[in-house]
Amino acid sequence: MADLQLFGTDGIRAKANFYPLNTTSLMQLGKSLAEFTKKRVKPNPNRSYKVIIAKDTRRSGYMIEQILTGAFLSRGVDVMTVGPMPTPALSHLVRSFALDLGIMITASHNPYYDNGIKIFANDGAKLTKDEEITVENFYFKTSFNGNEDVGRAKRIENAAGRYIEFIKATADNISLAGFKIVVDCANGAAYNSAPDVFSELGAKVIPIGIDPNGYNINDNCGALYPEHVKAAVIKEKADLGIALDGDADRVIMVDEKGNIIDGNYITALLAKYLLEKRKLRKNTVVVTTYSNLALDFELQNFGIKVVKVVNGDHEISAMCRERGYNFGGEFSGHFIFFDFTETGDGTLTALMVLKVMQEKKQSLSKLAYTFKKFPQKIFNVAVKDKKPLEELPEFLQKLKSWDKKFQRRGRVFVRYSGTENLLRIMVESEKEADVNNAGEELSKLAKKLLN
Repeated sequence: MADLQLFGTDGIRAKANFYPLNTTSLMQLGKSLAEFTKKRVKPNPNRSYKVIIAKDTRRSGYMIEQILTGAFLSRGVDVMTVGPMPTPALSHLVRSFALDLGIMITASHNPYYDNGIKIFANDGAKLTKDEEITVENFYFKTSFNGNEDVGRAKRIENAAGRYIEFIKATADNISLAGFKIVVDCANGAAYNSAPDVFSELGAKVIPIGIDPNGYNINDNCGALYPEHVKAAVIKEKADLGIALDGDADRVIMVDEKGNIIDGNYITALLAKYLLEKRKLRKNTVVVTTYSNLALDFELQNFGIKVVKVVNGDHEISAMCRERGYNFGGEFSGHFIFFDFTETGDGTLTALMVLKVMQEKKQSLSKLAYTFKKFPQKIFNVAVKDKKPLEELPEFLQKLKSWDKKFQRRGRVFVRYSGTENLLRIMVESEKEADVNNAGEELSKLAKKLLN
């Protein structure tokens, strides 16, 4: 498979107003996506090709939205714009409106000066690597001439309502009467939808991070800074706190005691609930390689099989689709409920946790802390040369030595960074001393061999 030049692990992401998110590049990208859509989707005899564009709350989103809209219109493709909207909402709306393509303008948890583009096919799924290659072939190999057909643009004002009703229905419109919830929207895409989901179901909601100004998205708020939700939960004596990221596709939660509940505990809680309800397809959960090893043992104790992918909700979704699974999660807060959605959804995840709490009449702390995570640490080694690891027999031998010492109660995961000259060595073990010893020993050896 050819190397990608524009796309990274989750769409296109860069500093806004600089390549590939400058005006010239965006125009070429929009035209390329228009032609990709025409190639991928069978034409509808009743209408033109139609694309939906949403964004988070970054100031640069206005510029990117306008340029992409113009590019699509110039190729005869109609555009619907919906303004600030969570990434999972965009995925849902592509299917709800029976559209041909969805564009989400966001850099997720990155600072305001970055931006990006996540692309969804007409089934609500992110593009595959092969499809991203096709888009790049149009981008780098096509000189677009004039076009007689010109599309039309339309602003849709009530799209958020569709998403809110979809989320509530997914959780069976449970009653949240009696719950007090803190919701931090990170001054991002969910600022005008997430609080409504919970309040419309009867909860008392204390919203924070709901005053976006174009520059404060993810700024000392949201999933990257859950200590703010923690403080609010304790102050308000709330039942739990919910911290979303800038495009609301991930969530970190805080229990009633102020403990931060990461994705390992949420994965276990929801997987066991789905198993109990006989709704966990093939009794299997998809997690990433960075999920804690103690999570594996906890799930296996309940007869739940664990399948691992490299990283990201994109890969979890792809594995679910390929093998027929319907639930997966990662420690950073992305969760896929594949029966309902193709991408991570922080609001839906939080609502499902609340559903478990409501049904079992138990606090989040009691439901979450059913196992103790293994100590885990990532050692970053600066390298001059990203030589394939299979060409480093001395390093591989050292890995085998530690693997034997861990006796399946620990592990080492090694990979190069995709954006920096770094070798990342993740070490995990029941014994914290082994984590530090293995990490320091392997880091020292890697530094010697790769510099």
